[in-house]
Formats: sequence, structure tokens, C-alpha cells
Amino acid sequence: MKRIAFTLAILLLGIIQLTAQNKTPIIYKINIKQEIGSTTWHHLQNGLYLAEKEKADYIVLDMNTYGGYVTEADSMRTAILNSKIPVYVFINNNAASAGALISIACDKIFMRRSANIGAATVVDGTGEKAPDKYQSYMRALIRSTAESHGKDTITENGVTVTKWKRDPAIAEAMVDERVKVAILPDTTKVLTMTADEALSVGYCDGIAENISEIAVKYMGLENYELKAYNPSVFDYIKDFLTNGIVQSILIMIIIGGIYIELKTPGVGLPIAVAITAALLYFTPLYMDGYAQNWEIILFVVGLILIAFEIFVIPGFGVAGISGIILTAAGLFLALIGNVDLDFEGVSSDQALKSLITVIVGIFMSFIMIISLISRIGKEGSMFRNIALTSDQEGFISVPEEQKQFIGQIAIAATVLRPSGKVILNGNYYDAVANRGFIEQGKTVKVIKYENSQLYVVEIKEQA
Repeated sequence: MKRIAFTLAILLLGIIQLTAQNKTPIIYKINIKQEIGSTTWHHLQNGLYLAEKEKADYIVLDMNTYGGYVTEADSMRTAILNSKIPVYVFINNNAASAGALISIACDKIFMRRSANIGAATVVDGTGEKAPDKYQSYMRALIRSTAESHGKDTITENGVTVTKWKRDPAIAEAMVDERVKVAILPDTTKVLTMTADEALSVGYCDGIAENISEIAVKYMGLENYELKAYNPSVFDYIKDFLTNGIVQSILIMIIIGGIYIELKTPGVGLPIAVAITAALLYFTPLYMDGYAQNWEIILFVVGLILIAFEIFVIPGFGVAGISGIILTAAGLFLALIGNVDLDFEGVSSDQALKSLITVIVGIFMSFIMIISLISRIGKEGSMFRNIALTSDQEGFISVPEEQKQFIGQIAIAATVLRPSGKVILNGNYYDAVANRGFIEQGKTVKVIKYENSQLYVVEIKEQA
């Protein structure tokens, strides 16, 4: 019986080995053909996950990029170094800046004859070289990436020596023109290599014109299955929401919606639209690891302080200013990918872009608010119903004449929180609650007239 079981086990192992040998190798292709940023990082994440799920034998990055943001490039190179599946890169013309860093992280580098790799100096939003603090970080990052591939033991002229598979000094020369390497006699320039130059110093494992040539010539695969990562509809939606212009529009809607809600009675459409815009703004950033819990809390606390200033505290002071600062800070910090206010690795270019996104959004919100206010209550406008417009014959709006109403009694025609309207002598007037807010129908007394508005208090408060 034991002999039969042993024989069956041997047969089963043989079948498994035969099946494995007959399995067609799978090459999984991921395109890196955009600016290195949240979109490319998101696509690489998904591609690596699906490649593992598909039990791919190799992953090939089809790259053609001029670079991008250091933060995402660092995340991408880390994911490649930690991949269980060998990751190769096919430089299909360009692997500049952040693209060079990602390429060096790959197990093998293949290049088109016309391709280039290098020029990894960190620059700011204007294209000028960033301060040495950022260069130092990039130098260490690209050097450690080259070192991660280890050394080879080789024999030269009868002498056994160890040699880096990818010389860290060459990688560093792509960032700093002061680093001297034999391939770059002119030390006034950062290093950018052609395919042949990269091949001569171990930064290219072969020259090919397409992935098929790589598979046959360098991988030795006569038969293989090529699969590719194709972004889903959800991916495209997420990419759309993380576009800088769209984020500015969402900020505009958030601020504008909150302002309109605070200036109109009841709870309705403006606040619903603002909440939806806030969810669309923070959700993709949170999923990508940019927005942290404390940054979202910072944003919410800022809104609470602004509301507290409007509803409870007369005038505009510390609470309102603090609320505006916290709200803007929450929107800004969620964009730059810092970790607990640690900005190491956050480039000045990325910070400037994020700052511009927030400023543009706030500026557009002010324009929207002014535009909406000019349309509220007008006949034929979609916003006429959020203002009291019925039965306003005899409406008086002559500023100087309203001074005579100081000391007179009126009725709150709308909720005053703090702005609204009161009925005085059968006519409607703009009014502001001097403290807190006043419910509709309450009896009020006019105590002063400023900025073309009456200021009122409830009679019970006067008493």
C-alpha cells in the first residue's frame, strides 16, 4: 500500500513539473508614458498587483517620460525594488529625471537605439535648479537605488575583483555635475547617456526596438503571452479628480457652497453641493496616501471656526481668521504628500503647484460668490428662490433715509444669521443681527445703521 502511494506521489509531481514546463511565460506590460505623478504611481500600483494576480513571469515597463515629481518617483522605485516578479524597463525614447530613477530600480534596462537616460537634477516650477537640499536628497536616493542591485565578482587579468552591477557614481552624476565619471569628461554638465553609452557602463542590458525583440533576443522566449495593464473607468475618474484644474474647481465649489448656505435660510442645496465637492476632493487624495486624517480634521475644524464666527461672535476676529487659515492649510497639505509635517522629499515644484491650485480655487470661489449674489432674487434666475422676493412693493433702499429708523420696532421677516430682512412700516429692509442670530417672526429693535444696513437686537435682549 505504501509503495502504491509513493508511486502515485511521484506521478503527481511529474505531472506538475510537466505542466509547469509547458506553461506559456507571461510578460505583463505597464505603460509609463506620462509625467511622473499620482496618475502614473496609481497605474503602476494596479499593474504590479494585477501582474501578480495573473501569475506573470516578467513585468516590462514601457517608458517614455521626461520626469515628474520626486515623491511619486520614490514610491514607484520602492514598489519596483520590492516586487516579487522581475521588473524590466524598455526605455522607448526617454527616461529623464524621475524616469531615470525608476529605470535604475528595475532588474534590467533595455533601450531603443535612439533612447536616452539621465538628467535627474531636481528643478523648481520655473525649470531652474532647486536648492542643494533637494539635490542632496535626490543624490542619495538615486545612489542607493543603484547600490541595491549589489556587486559582481569578476576576474580581470588574473585578479579577482568585486564590481558594482550599476556604478552608484554614474547614477549620482545624473543629478550632480560635480561628480566625475569617466564617461563624462565635461564636469560642467549633468550626465545623460545614449543607449550605446549606457550599454558600455552597465546601465543598459540590451538594445532593442520593441518588447517582442527583448523577449526573443534577451529573455530567450520563443513563445510567450503578452498582457497589458489597461486603466479602468474608475482609474480614469480618479485621475480626472486629481487634475490640478479640477481640484481648483472643487475648492471653488466647497467655499462658494458653504458661503451661500450661510447667507441663506434653511439647510439645502448649497451645503449638499459643498459636501459632495469636499468628498470628491479628499477621497482620491486619501486613497493615494496624500491626505491624512489630521489634514481632513484640520479642514473641518477650520469650517467650524468660520461658522462659529458668523453665528455666535459679532464682527470678525480671531476665530474667523483662524478658520480661514486652517481650512486653506488643510486643502494645501492634502496635496503635497507630507508625513506629519515632514516635507523631506517634497520638491519645491510640487509645493508651488499645490499652492497655486489652492489659491486659484479660493480666487475662483470669490468670483463665483460675487456672481451668485448679483443674481439672487432676480426674476428668471435659478437662484431667485433662495431670497425673499414676494410682495415687495414699496421696498425702500435709500441709505440715508434709513437712519431715521434707529430706535424703532420691526419684525424679523427671515432668519437673521446674522444677515436677513426685517419688516418695518410695511416695507422690507436688509438687516443684520447685532449678536448671535434671530429667528423669523421675532420682534426686534433697530439700534444702529451702518454700511447701508440696519443692525437690530431682539426686544428681550434689550430688556
